[in-house]
Formats: sequence, structure tokens, C-alpha cells
Amino acid sequence: MRILIVEDEPDIAMGLELDLRDEGYETRVAADGDAAIRAAQEETWDLILLDVMLPRKDGFTVCRELRRKKVRTPILMLTAKTQEAEKVMALDLGADDYVTKPFGAHELRARIRALLRRANPEAEPVRRIGECEIDFGRAELRRNGARTELTAIEMRMLEELLGSSGRIISRASMIDQVWGSGVNVTDRVVDTHIVKLRRKVEPEPARPRHILSVRGLGYRYEP
Repeated sequence: MRILIVEDEPDIAMGLELDLRDEGYETRVAADGDAAIRAAQEETWDLILLDVMLPRKDGFTVCRELRRKKVRTPILMLTAKTQEAEKVMALDLGADDYVTKPFGAHELRARIRALLRRANPEAEPVRRIGECEIDFGRAELRRNGARTELTAIEMRMLEELLGSSGRIISRASMIDQVWGSGVNVTDRVVDTHIVKLRRKVEPEPARPRHILSVRGLGYRYEP
């Protein structure tokens, strides 16, 4: 999933980039309204995070122009404004949702996932791993009625494992399929995410039944 971040404050933009990349999204930053409009039209995005206070053209103007140019990418407005009228205006101009600054990382991630689900209604079917149900459309794991959120990275890893049909997946292959080729991700990062995934999926994470390590080769999924 690709997200365009439109934010002129370097520290905020960097924080958003780091957080979203850690969740497995591909990102790019546009620092003003004109750059945002160009980027939104020239490339394909799954979501646009659009700050209201921008140089050259503010977020409201950017949103209006993109919708007039038939850009249908979901837009999540980031605003420090609390007046109800301005929130209503953002939605009337074509924004799909808004978050008021300061916002928490968990709230932002949840709103992003919700917008992506709405934009892609043909969700993946629910899959089972032992006692767990994996709902790819809702990005969650369910076990005995309890729900646990899954990150974008965890969902991609599960897709690779479930699609392997018992074959061994090397760490290098996992990196290419989950993070993308040319990305500076080490084997240790893969192992760390596997450990986190086992804590959510396995009944006994220290003695995994489903996500198995193959010494010196990689990982294998067993139903």
C-alpha cells in the first residue's frame, strides 16, 4: 500500500514516514500544496494524508482541486483546527475522514486501515491458523472471541506463509515479498517480526506449531 504524506513540518513528516514504513506502507512526502497536487496526479496512491496548513495552497484547496480533477484516492485530513464548521467543510470538499492534532499513532493507524478497507471492499477471505481466524479485510486476528490487531507487515508475512503450501520461505524471499526489493532490511528484522507474529498466532509461542523455523534456510507454515 502506498501513502502520500502532505506535510510541511519536517519533524512531523519524518515521524509519519517512519511510523508508516514500520507498518509496511510505502510513503512519499510532499511539502506544499502544489507538490501534493502534482504527486497525486502523477502517481498511484492508496491513501493521501493531507495537512490543512500548507504553503502555497492549503489542504482545503488541495482537496477541492484533486476532486475536481477526478482524483478519487481516499483523503485523510490532518488538522489542528477544532471548529466543527471546518471539519464539515473538509468532508464537503471531498475528504473521506479527518484527524485533529495532536493525534495518537494508534488512532491514525486505525483510521488509515478503516479508509483502506472502505476503498477496497473486496476483502480477502477469513483464513484459519489453528485456533485463530485471520481476517485480512479487517486486519485483525480472532481467538475465542478476543480480537488482536495485525500490522501491515504481519498481514503480508501471513499471506506469504499461508500461500507457501508447506514450502520453505527464505528470509531473503520474505524481505522481497513483504518489504520490497532494494529495501535495507536485515534477516534479524525478519526474525523479530516472526517472534511477534508467533505471540499472536501460536498457542505456545515458545513451541510453535504453525510458523516453524528451518535452521539455516528460513521458515515454513504448517496448518
